Amino acid sequence: MLYDLTALDERTRTHRGNQPKSDFTVVYHLLSFSRNHDIRIKVALIGEAPAIPSVTSLWPNANWYEREVWDMFGITFTGHPHLTRILTPPNWTGHPLRKDHYARATEMDVYDLTEEKEFAQQKALEFNPEQWGMVRHSKSSDFMFLNMGPNHPSVHGVFRLVLQLEGEAIVDIVPEIGFHHRGAEKMGERQSWHSFIPYTDRIDYLSGVMNNFPYVMAVEKLAGIDVPARAQVIRIMLAELFRIASHLVFFGTMSQDVGQLSPVFYMFTDRERVFEIIEAICGFRMHPAWFRIGGVAADLPQGWDRLIRDFCCYLPKRLDEYVKLVIKNRIFKARAVGIGAYTLDEAIDWGVTGPGLRACGMNWDYRKARPYSGYDQFDFDIPIASHGDCYDRVIVHVEEMRQSLRIIRQCLENMPGGPYKSDHRSATPPRKERTMHDIETLITHFLNVSWGPVIPPGEVCCAIEASKGMTSYYLTSDGDTMSYRTRIRTPSFPHLQMIPLISRGSFVADLIALIGSIDFVMADVDR
Repeated sequence: MLYDLTALDERTRTHRGNQPKSDFTVVYHLLSFSRNHDIRIKVALIGEAPAIPSVTSLWPNANWYEREVWDMFGITFTGHPHLTRILTPPNWTGHPLRKDHYARATEMDVYDLTEEKEFAQQKALEFNPEQWGMVRHSKSSDFMFLNMGPNHPSVHGVFRLVLQLEGEAIVDIVPEIGFHHRGAEKMGERQSWHSFIPYTDRIDYLSGVMNNFPYVMAVEKLAGIDVPARAQVIRIMLAELFRIASHLVFFGTMSQDVGQLSPVFYMFTDRERVFEIIEAICGFRMHPAWFRIGGVAADLPQGWDRLIRDFCCYLPKRLDEYVKLVIKNRIFKARAVGIGAYTLDEAIDWGVTGPGLRACGMNWDYRKARPYSGYDQFDFDIPIASHGDCYDRVIVHVEEMRQSLRIIRQCLENMPGGPYKSDHRSATPPRKERTMHDIETLITHFLNVSWGPVIPPGEVCCAIEASKGMTSYYLTSDGDTMSYRTRIRTPSFPHLQMIPLISRGSFVADLIALIGSIDFVMADVDR
């Protein structure tokens, strides 16, 4: 699988080791499931207008990744079928992830929108089917288009689909993303290692601290920080709670998309129970930003075990009800079975991970294949299905919630003692009891929080099995208090790219179910 494709602007980097001279570097991350190994290929490029051959003929999911690299870095991929901007508007000037591009609005001139500029921007947004390789479906028909989004409730966010139709049948689709782009990777170059943590929460905003997980793990690996056992188990427990919360949103909205109104209210009520536990532990609900470099922000409060125990007794019965209410409902089956199916080979070609991959029969979960934070000490199963359609993707999500409950129960029963954060000097911030000892310690604490620790030069990629698939952070340190390059690989980005393939020949009503079954968040796509 082409797991990720990104680039670095090397022109201001100091510590490059024995790497060849380059102005820009294109980085390919390849993942072998059968060998359970990764390969990282780096290509050095020279000059202000670098170019490299496209790999879309080998991996179809390289299409969007190469467009993103061109958009962000100005690197041309020769042979690409449609190399256009993807995250910024079509008339954007410059390439935002180059080191010489501004990062804040205060660094540019005052914005003005003349009538001429407004007309040019509107003209640039016009859809031209021929540019996208679209052709008339039959001699007797003309192009017929339907815009879904970017403000349609069934596209789950600011996401636009341009549908070419022949009656109700879908001939082709052009997905358009970027409406939600906030420059999270650029922000990573302007924040300290510690102060970037709250930004990670907003990537997949349904998964909370699960977004912190791969980021802090990557920083800890760069700094050589060992995380205490108690902190590791606390992280797992919180991550699995957020997995359940995210899956409940998916399950409820999926059933709503195909016509069932009641389940989404029931499931959001259960999600509130999850948030009550998270708020009691972390002090906040959706975006607690609670993981820290070296551990977690605080120890578990008194009474946490009772909250967890009550929830673990409550939810299984509710899931049984939802299976009867939704999964076994014949109308739901009619709308989901056999719709939006793809094979295992297609899933690998297009970079599908998580429940979408396991719905094709792939018995592969990052928590099992490459256990992190102590997942190898937990007993749980990997739910799989075989047809790769909308129905199987829902089935896998429901069973994953049951497995998350198993893991949470084991956290409850086997929570180790000891510190909740490492004593390593780069753990940020230091534990509270070590802060008020004397003025020197207090000053060190202040500098650690405001400037952040100095992380040794190097690069590292850490991944987790997030709620929607594999999420990873590829961090490059130049021996500073800030990241030189922060690459965020999210599962939703490649998943949406697959929509045209699995929707051609379907009906518009089928597309609604198909989109709902993918389980994506637009902030996870656009970053």
